[in-house]
Amino acid sequence: MQPLLRWLGLVLAAVLALQLFFVVRIAAMTVINPQSTTFERSEMWRLFAEKGTIAWRQHWVAYPDIANNLKRAVITSEDDSFTNHDGVDWDALEKAWQKNIKAEASVAKKAEAARAQGNNPPTTRAPKVVGGSTITQQLAKNLFLSGERTLLRKGQEFVLTLLLETLLTKERILEIYLNNVEWGEGVFGAEAAAQHYFRKPASRLSTYEAARLAVMLPRPRYFENLPNSSYLAGRTQVIVRRLNSAELP
Repeated sequence: MQPLLRWLGLVLAAVLALQLFFVVRIAAMTVINPQSTTFERSEMWRLFAEKGTIAWRQHWVAYPDIANNLKRAVITSEDDSFTNHDGVDWDALEKAWQKNIKAEASVAKKAEAARAQGNNPPTTRAPKVVGGSTITQQLAKNLFLSGERTLLRKGQEFVLTLLLETLLTKERILEIYLNNVEWGEGVFGAEAAAQHYFRKPASRLSTYEAARLAVMLPRPRYFENLPNSSYLAGRTQVIVRRLNSAELP
């Protein structure tokens, strides 16, 4: 029994030490700009492994040097309650969960119908609904965590999200997010994206340009390779119409 208690104590101490490490790292971000994120470093190694070179475009710019058009567009597209929630949008999570349940039920119903007709049920898995993650949650994941989807990783993401919201202002969270988010293969941050796609600084992005970049965010490499996507064009117009309703921190 005693060895087990000792082992549990060591595990608890390691977990607490890790959380303290995160607290120190996040607290330092109040004045120090992060040089890179865990996601960026993993992408760097992926590119190196696949192509033997590292194509890296990123240039940090201060919050005032990022066009308000882009800030509003990203909030509108990614997290329209960003300025009001405490890091987690519980309503969005519930909606995503309900959509996922409906998607699972739809596939199960089709499989049952196939069996009733004497056919083999489809082998496709129920689609997983992507959604519910706030800007702060996305930043927490990109800054510190791997891409694996486990309950343990999700739990750590929630802890990091609360730490970010407690130790940093909303403006600082958005500034770090916009300077580190992926906007294409090897393209990170608003300034690199503005230069890569529009040959202009992030401070001069128009409403349409900002909306187009915001719509790319869930699948930046996909839309980078499909610039004429009808979905990209249509969704961009939707964000343009809604952009001015976004509240900035």
